[in-house]
Amino acid sequence: MTPLTRERVAWLTATVMIGTLAFQLNGTLAHREDDYAFVRTLVDIHRQVARNYVEPIDESKLRQGAIDGLLGQLDPYTNYVPPAKQEDFDRHLEGSFKGIGVQMDQNEAGEIRVISPIEGSPAFKAGVMAGDIILRVNGDDIKGLKIDQVQEKIKNGPLEVRLRVRHETGTEVDLPVMTRQEIIMSTVKGYKRNADASWNWFVNAKPKIGYLRITQFTPDTFDRVKAALDGMLADGMEAFILDLRFNPGGQLDQSEKIVDLFVEEGVIVVTRGRNRPERIERAEKAGTLPNFPMIVLVNEHSASASEVVAGSLQDNGRALVLGQRSYGKGSVQEVMQLDNQEGKLKMTVAYYYLPSGRLVHKKPGATDWGVEPQIKIEMTEDQQRRLVIAQADSEIIGTPPTRPAATQPATGPSSTQPTTMPLSGSVDPQLDAAVSTLIGHILLKNKPLPPATTQAAPVP
Repeated sequence: MTPLTRERVAWLTATVMIGTLAFQLNGTLAHREDDYAFVRTLVDIHRQVARNYVEPIDESKLRQGAIDGLLGQLDPYTNYVPPAKQEDFDRHLEGSFKGIGVQMDQNEAGEIRVISPIEGSPAFKAGVMAGDIILRVNGDDIKGLKIDQVQEKIKNGPLEVRLRVRHETGTEVDLPVMTRQEIIMSTVKGYKRNADASWNWFVNAKPKIGYLRITQFTPDTFDRVKAALDGMLADGMEAFILDLRFNPGGQLDQSEKIVDLFVEEGVIVVTRGRNRPERIERAEKAGTLPNFPMIVLVNEHSASASEVVAGSLQDNGRALVLGQRSYGKGSVQEVMQLDNQEGKLKMTVAYYYLPSGRLVHKKPGATDWGVEPQIKIEMTEDQQRRLVIAQADSEIIGTPPTRPAATQPATGPSSTQPTTMPLSGSVDPQLDAAVSTLIGHILLKNKPLPPATTQAAPVP
């Protein structure tokens, strides 16, 4: 065989490079041609509509309609965010908003009522109280306005906000001026508020069972969870309940970090996409908390990142899951800034898989999805409504506002329940079952947690 000269090697190398470049260029051109073919049809349709439609056209509505039609063929989690909504969208992801920090609703009389001030907010510091009726905003009488109109006046009016309110005692007062600021919504809740507005993190006093509820996974969720757990452990916590019910998800990295708190080693979650490399997130021993008994609460409104936490802890044998089968949203979305700065695209790019290989996502026709609890406790729609009210009341700083009798949470017979459990009886049979299970586990010297069972909650 004739040996290769330096010139021949150089020639072959150049040939290969040119061939590779031509292949890549052809692929790029083919892809670009597909894009042009796709857009050409839309451009032709737009031209005909602009020239010949019987009525004048609104270009912005046409463009939005085209985008909605395109993305409407995909899953419901892929959305276009126009420039006008980007700021609110970003704040939602971060769990924050601009305002004075007051949660409100509209009562049956049409009055705007304060549910609770947010701890540390301008409203909290100005003396806004749960149950206050807002009468005036910046001197304007708000009688007859809808709640969204009042929120708009507070959010987008002058930077300094003045409120006149009527306390539940009937006294009308003009509150000190409040300056709008960035309000960070806490997504980590305890069991109930103490008198000083701090959280009581224990659902049961003896044995000491900790309780923590995550409403959404935002950038600071892990830090808040870690701080709360450190405090509970310092106070002698013997078992723990993590409540992920009604949690729609949020930032995946926060859910992964939370799982890593409880699991020493092994897979936390795997993500796979059509044009994304497989990513395997693994637990690390450093920073793992002690191995106390643990139950995770889920229901059919627990989705996405909350399913990662519940399913991963279940698959790793670290926690028992109790409640109802979760929602089944096992997809990962990325937010992409469009090239022309005309908004953002939130798009599904991958699915996630639990350590056992289970796909949580509910695909069309699927019979197996979500996280299946080992102990199933069903709750009716009415029970869930009562629970949501009870949970909201537990967050209130001060005395909860008076509610009509028809919407008061049922409390059940207090003589049979610990005094530390206002969310007990028929209001929250799932939490009751979790507490009872952990008490039995502790009192019977760490007997094995029960196998999978199905129970129906008593209907009040």
